[in-house]
Amino acid sequence: MAKVGQDINDAKEVLKSGGLVAIPTETVYGLAGNALDANVVTKIFEAKQRPSFDPLIVHTSSLDKAREFVTEVPELAEILASRFWPGPLTILLKRKPIIPDLVTSGLDTVGIRVPAHELTQKLLKELDFPLAAPSANPFGYVSPTAAAHVNQQLGKEVDFILDGGDCTVGIESTIVSFEESRPKVLRLGGLSVEEIEQVIGPVEVNLHSSSKPDAPGMLKSHYAPKTEIILLDDFNAQSVEDLSSVGALVFDRPLDNIDANKQFLLSETGDVNEAARRLFTGLRTLDQRNDISTIVTNFVPNIGLGRAINDRIRRATAKA
Repeated sequence: MAKVGQDINDAKEVLKSGGLVAIPTETVYGLAGNALDANVVTKIFEAKQRPSFDPLIVHTSSLDKAREFVTEVPELAEILASRFWPGPLTILLKRKPIIPDLVTSGLDTVGIRVPAHELTQKLLKELDFPLAAPSANPFGYVSPTAAAHVNQQLGKEVDFILDGGDCTVGIESTIVSFEESRPKVLRLGGLSVEEIEQVIGPVEVNLHSSSKPDAPGMLKSHYAPKTEIILLDDFNAQSVEDLSSVGALVFDRPLDNIDANKQFLLSETGDVNEAARRLFTGLRTLDQRNDISTIVTNFVPNIGLGRAINDRIRRATAKA
């Protein structure tokens, strides 16, 4: 198991020596290393068993700092960053050569984010390099929203876990591209489309799955527990001999035909923001039960962060 603590000096020393640190953000915990060192970036891919065609996000402390790593920041991107950084927003921009090819999977763009977590903000301000930091979990599995989740999954692969408590948003950042200055959402996340459009006007939402994605989180099958998970619309209860082995991830009310003790309610009050915070915890909780062999779930209201939750559910239930 990895060492866990709250001292950013411990984290800083590990990172400066080329090691890996799990860092807290408002979205999920990230597996962080020096983004400018290709050898360290290789360690990140190896620790996660992540395919090299899936690009990483680069984390830094401010918009001004981000300018050091990209060739330009289009006007609308600057407006968006000024409004929502630090926050659950990643902006895809043309990269400078200082960013290694491995970080971007050979693409000429790089995802940049300024996370809104006090500990990680302090850490980033004290480092003289940005951090590449995908979610701190094995590739394709449920993302971690607490330090203990990281230790359960990647404790042997991480040198230090910076414990910043539970994540307050609970799902990954929204990714927005500005190719040809046209805003396009490539991944739904912790910043809703509605909030973005209030600031910069209409945006295109392009979430197509790809075997060579333009940004993280675009693969068809992702965010999945090890236990089989099925959408309710595709679930045939008559085909299951014993419903007692079925669990459920539900929005605001339990299902009638499944044991209430094997159901995880995302929000009893019907709050999609609370549901987002609890989504990965719910998947993890059901996945870790030995008496559940199948999880059934359904979509939440498709408004606000509900759109991002539904994106995660769609990918978690997709066949690889």
